[in-house]
Amino acid sequence: MVELVDVNGTQVHIEGQGEQTILMLHGWPDTYRLWQPQVDVLKSDYRCVRFSLPGYEDKQSRTLYTLEQIVTLIDAVIDAVSPNQKVILMLHDWGCFFGYQFYLRHQDKVEKIIGVDIGDAGSKEHQLTASVKAFMFAYQIWLATAWKIGGTIGDAMTRKMAKWLHAPGDPALISSSMTYSYYWKWSRTLTGKPLGHLPLKIDCPLLFIYGKNKPGMFHSSAWEQEMAAREGNRVIAFDTRHWVMTEAPEAFNQAITQWLTR
Repeated sequence: MVELVDVNGTQVHIEGQGEQTILMLHGWPDTYRLWQPQVDVLKSDYRCVRFSLPGYEDKQSRTLYTLEQIVTLIDAVIDAVSPNQKVILMLHDWGCFFGYQFYLRHQDKVEKIIGVDIGDAGSKEHQLTASVKAFMFAYQIWLATAWKIGGTIGDAMTRKMAKWLHAPGDPALISSSMTYSYYWKWSRTLTGKPLGHLPLKIDCPLLFIYGKNKPGMFHSSAWEQEMAAREGNRVIAFDTRHWVMTEAPEAFNQAITQWLTR
């Protein structure tokens, strides 16, 4: 049974009856639907909470949501669904960025973090080759441009890039309204403005899972080694691309359930 709660205009989906709450945040170009296989596995023991990021369900949205707006929304959702107990964050892609930034501001509300494929991207330690930098710049600027153009052309650009990157989401749900984060990122990066709180120092227990088969990593080796060395943490590299949970769902689910219940 799914319970729906409205939090400041955002529809929040709640499944499960466990004592602990897991808040699942997706990235581009997905929605709350990305996590359904994980909810099916976890809902017998955990209270699974999901919502789609702002703009990801509204194809006509032209709102340039900022980091602070989304962090504020995450805070409001947690206050609504788990006001008296810390939550576990399960994060992927932009959900990692927003979730990490929420944690850095509200560590008192987070018990554990499961981060998927995005680590300390953008840090001084995160060194990339020229070819990987060119690849990442190219696809992100493409998506930033898609948001700026919008409409039929912007939507087509977004769906084309999603297909090229092997995104698992339903193409019918993908539109340029989802790409505002890339425009926000590069409009700040190119003008020398910070993207958020750094360095990414995570002191709560962390399970970090990433795919090895992609053009470049979204974390540094130094950060991976530091996180893996901390007691209670675990780092797992999968033989997948970016969407580990859809490319290796059984192994992914086994890894998270084992780590949560150890």
